[in-house]
Amino acid sequence: MKIGSEVYHSLKSIIKSKYGQDATNVGDEGGFAPNIQDNKESLELLKEAIKKAGYTDKVKIAMDVAASEFYKDSSYDLDFKNPNSDKSKWLSGEKLANLYEEFIQESPIVSIEDPFDQDVCLELS
Repeated sequence: MKIGSEVYHSLKSIIKSKYGQDATNVGDEGGFAPNIQDNKESLELLKEAIKKAGYTDKVKIAMDVAASEFYKDSSYDLDFKNPNSDKSKWLSGEKLANLYEEFIQESPIVSIEDPFDQDVCLELS
């Protein structure tokens, strides 16, 4: 609990300094939602918070992607909150898997929950 709390407060401090006080508001489950611009930015924030709290070798990351939320027309729209997202940038399941592999290479990720749409997950295994 202590480590989790310290990393959480470290993350809050980093988000506040980079995005302003409003970005430290939390959702229903206690998570922050700063206006990040890049898929890797959230992982960079987490790694920075872990390091700032002094737990680089002790804390690992688990992701709950909920990919079904941004799966449409047989592709994954990582810009799904934008009503005018560029369809040419949507990813196939294979390209999304490659992106996860990049994340794993660059960050201490130990688990990815719901990495693909719930109805196509079996096709990828």
